[in-house]
Amino acid sequence: MKATRRILFIIAALIISLFAIAKLSGNGYLIKGLWASYLHGASSATIDDAQFFHTKKIETAGAGWGWTLSRNYNKTPLSERLQSSLNETESVAFLVIKNDSILSEYYWDGYSDSSLSNSFSMAKSIVTMLAQVAVQKGIFQSWNQKVVTLFPELSGAFAKELELWHLSTMSSGMKWEESYKNPFSVTAEAYYGDDIRQLILSLPIESKPGVAYNYQSGSTQLLGLALIKATGKSLSELASEWLWKPMQAERDATWHTDEEGTELAYCCFNSNARDFARFGKLMLHQGNWEGTQILDSSFVQMATTGALAPYYGYSFWVVSSYGTPVFCQRGILGQYIITFPERNLVVVRLGHKRLPNREDYHSDDLHVIVEEMLKMNLD
Repeated sequence: MKATRRILFIIAALIISLFAIAKLSGNGYLIKGLWASYLHGASSATIDDAQFFHTKKIETAGAGWGWTLSRNYNKTPLSERLQSSLNETESVAFLVIKNDSILSEYYWDGYSDSSLSNSFSMAKSIVTMLAQVAVQKGIFQSWNQKVVTLFPELSGAFAKELELWHLSTMSSGMKWEESYKNPFSVTAEAYYGDDIRQLILSLPIESKPGVAYNYQSGSTQLLGLALIKATGKSLSELASEWLWKPMQAERDATWHTDEEGTELAYCCFNSNARDFARFGKLMLHQGNWEGTQILDSSFVQMATTGALAPYYGYSFWVVSSYGTPVFCQRGILGQYIITFPERNLVVVRLGHKRLPNREDYHSDDLHVIVEEMLKMNLD
């Protein structure tokens, strides 16, 4: 009995020592990271980790606009190849919108049409949409506005050259390493740290902006901070006022925040498949929602055309392999809102995993979805 107590005491002392070392070394965020992942049976962030974060609500306007069900609702079976891919990637939701009606809808693992889950980097497209509304309202001068007009403290040899569009197209030149598995990376610190604003504004612009594509979550975070600074409102308030309510979302969404209440702009907008699909419908209809022009149609064209890389526009991914336009919002675990403009089609997939990328920077499971949907006769 004494030996057991002694072992437990030693383990407790080691844990306390490790926590103290992490805190004193400036890596206190590791404590939260370990608690929110490994101590709950995960190796990294998950689609349900909102429970470990502070969140802000993105409010709806009320009852909302409900999707109609197609007369062929769930009558068109998914191909065996698509079903296999959805199973392999541990999907929790798969939704097909054709001609603005739900054609197919499937849920797994206890999820439903009202279940909220983490969008991860699909949120980058949402932040870019908000920035576009800010341009339309004259809050931002244009996409060419210099970021130092909002943050004169920005550092680095090229800080004065940085413009808002560089942040959306992943060409900011920021000192940032996009690493999801390294617990000591700036990406991990941004996710689990206490003060995202302080972290981002401490990172220099070390390379010339607008020259090369380099995917960086920090760029979207800086764009989100610019919106907060320019408007005096939180991203959650802006998303509710400028997107969620105008799109008549059925349910409130949430957004992860740090300890200071600042949203993690580059990720972590939590919603359900049906409400996520509204973003696809909005882009499908050139920024128009049921007669209200929320986004300029010229922006939709710009955002979904390759900028400094053929596969990435203004925070939207471009799939150009199939002879018909396809673009999507994308999250790291295979969160997709895929839009097929010429087919009047939107597909949403949510789940726990995605497969490795092909040479075109799109994952194999995304290609399977696109290929199988294009094969199906959905008319």
